[in-house]
Amino acid sequence: MVQVCLSMKVPFPSIVMLVLLLCFVSLSHVRAQSSSNSEAKALDVVLQQYAYKSLVNPKTGTIYNATQLPSNLSGVKVSALRLRSGSLRRKGFHMFNEFDIPNGLIVKPYVERLVFVYQNLGNWSNKYYPLPNYTYLTPVLGLLAYDALNLSATNLPELEINPSGDPISVKFQDVKSPPHGSVAKCVWFDLKGDSNFSNVKGGNTCSTSQQGHFSIVVVKSSVPLGPKDRGEGEKKSNKKVWIIVGSVVGGLVLLVLFSFLALCINNYKQKKKMQGMERAADSGETLQMASVGDTKAPAATVTRTQPTLEHEYAP
Repeated sequence: MVQVCLSMKVPFPSIVMLVLLLCFVSLSHVRAQSSSNSEAKALDVVLQQYAYKSLVNPKTGTIYNATQLPSNLSGVKVSALRLRSGSLRRKGFHMFNEFDIPNGLIVKPYVERLVFVYQNLGNWSNKYYPLPNYTYLTPVLGLLAYDALNLSATNLPELEINPSGDPISVKFQDVKSPPHGSVAKCVWFDLKGDSNFSNVKGGNTCSTSQQGHFSIVVVKSSVPLGPKDRGEGEKKSNKKVWIIVGSVVGGLVLLVLFSFLALCINNYKQKKKMQGMERAADSGETLQMASVGDTKAPAATVTRTQPTLEHEYAP
């Protein structure tokens, strides 16, 4: 097959460049999608550690605020709340900061005690949870559940929580007023970083049946932009343009590559077919060629029996 492709006089370096370009575009697209989520997960790990450090001789049901966050997370607020799983299921917990946790909450796998970690990402919301074409009307708030068995543990996996009755309510404070005619939406980022939208209740309340990160947003085009916001918007717009251009180029490269491979395969099949016909012809009787004018045609190698005069056999 390689010989067939080369017989088409397509330079081999061009093939290599096409493949490398395709790989580069694909990897760039994957990185763009996974980069923000990996940063957010790394932030969760760091904030869990600082939240646990605030639990010094903790009392069940008491909220403890982390006060020693690093300077590069200035503006972020973190709190920890330790509860018994049985008590949480029977009573719930009223207003862990902006979160109202109802009774009937089921924790999986079962643990005797758990710790809720609260996050308020403040001015870091858009960095760790970028949402194209939307503007945040509130900071991103997080609620994550961890096992409380070892308060010195780090890099803990989140527990699974499921309300069996009413959902968890998130009552946001200091919600920016949406522009006239626009509709604010609740956004929930699950543990994979995927965004999900729902309606806002009462102007400042969202509901959820899962843990994760939450905010209220509005379509970006309906928000008047200041000079600083316009500069940031232009940067993000340019970034999106490059992503779109990269996707288009990647699609064209993929189309060209597939067309090239299809052509190679087709030529390969045709060559195999011709080789089979040649082998079949070679296995048959070989005919001599004779010239008839300007044309060559097959000619028999043996002539017919010569006629014999009848009197030659007479006695």
